[in-house]
Amino acid sequence: MPSVAFHTLGCKVNYYESEGIWQLFKNEGYEQTDFESRADVYVINTCTVTNTGDKKSRQIIRRAVRRNPDAIVCVTGCYAQTAPAEVASIPGVDIVIGTQDRDKILPLVHRFRKEREPINVVRNIMKTREFEELDVPEFEDRTRGFLKIQEGCNNFCTFCIIPWSRGLLRSRRPEKVLQQARQLVEGGYQEIVLTGIHTGGYGEDLEGYSLANLLRELDGVDGLERIRISSIEASQITDDVLDVLGNSSKLCRHFHVPLQAGEDNVLRRMRRKYTAQEYGEKIARIHEIFPDVGITTDVIVGFPGETNEQFEEGYRFMKEMAFSEMHVFPYSKRTGTPAARMDEQIEEEIKMERVHRLIDLSEEMQLAYARKFIGRVLEVIPDRTIKEGPLAGCLAGYADNYMQVAFPAEPGQLRRLTRVRVTEAGVNESIGAALDREAIVAEASSTQG
Repeated sequence: MPSVAFHTLGCKVNYYESEGIWQLFKNEGYEQTDFESRADVYVINTCTVTNTGDKKSRQIIRRAVRRNPDAIVCVTGCYAQTAPAEVASIPGVDIVIGTQDRDKILPLVHRFRKEREPINVVRNIMKTREFEELDVPEFEDRTRGFLKIQEGCNNFCTFCIIPWSRGLLRSRRPEKVLQQARQLVEGGYQEIVLTGIHTGGYGEDLEGYSLANLLRELDGVDGLERIRISSIEASQITDDVLDVLGNSSKLCRHFHVPLQAGEDNVLRRMRRKYTAQEYGEKIARIHEIFPDVGITTDVIVGFPGETNEQFEEGYRFMKEMAFSEMHVFPYSKRTGTPAARMDEQIEEEIKMERVHRLIDLSEEMQLAYARKFIGRVLEVIPDRTIKEGPLAGCLAGYADNYMQVAFPAEPGQLRRLTRVRVTEAGVNESIGAALDREAIVAEASSTQG
């Protein structure tokens, strides 16, 4: 039986796509082996978000070539898309595919076996208008099924290379999304995470159909317990989307809304499409509908030209937003982006000092958010067993508001939606106790009474 090994760098979309490519190999009778073992074919799914992403991708490619010089080495993903000639010039690389045509990978492997000539099929991504279908009916993690609904981005933020590696926004056809959602539910998934490069932009290229329409249709899928949007821009939280949130029992009380900076001059230089005030107003609207909502965000620290005053103003704004968690990144130059050519690049020392302050703030806000739920019951889908430490043997997983909760439970509860009363708040993980059947019945009776 021929073998294939994968190494995926970068974002969740890359991991989703690697799963899709694996299904193609699986259907042709391949077995998947560990990347550190000898394999007949190596597939490296690369990242190019930062210059470091390029460097890591090159290291991994060379490692595969060393592992088995006779293997067929295929390189795909964002770095392959933006620098195909550079990737093709690495000794031992046989096939280069960018962020399209992954569905043709098996015919290309057969062609290389026959002709033994290097293949580079990377095309101009900016001309692509169709969503590439890569079905993923199952994942290693059986708790949450990821469902890619769109590709590409039209924003062209000054710090970001992604439009050049992924192309312009393309939405997946609604019937295909619903078909795969039902397939995932049949496969035993209780939660579906809608994902993409610019997920909230779904439908912007479709006539008479929007993200709100898709959410309404997904809400009607039998057997689906939870729908989570992986990320949505403030500008995409429309009245229609808010209306769906208010009327859905399945949409999670958690939204990841990237902020990037909390001060208007910095936002303008980043070419973001909102002011801090506009962002705050959208978050306030969500809070009106879901008073207990968890809002997580991304923040870039030390963007070129960010003064101390601008940082402090952003810090105050973030504190006011009371996020349930912030993902904090120091600004990193990405060759080929306008921001990399900007004057007033910030010194690393200043950047890291600001990063640490925002991480501390994030932890304060995480704890404050978790404390609101002490004594309350959350629905948790445990996805792992804790192996060591004081909570060894406990199950842990995400509640619908994206709080991580650990609790003592029976092994049969793994990956099953469980009602858990929170007993102790923590920064990264809170602690709770699973309700037994009697407690659930008693609680339901008191609610009805």
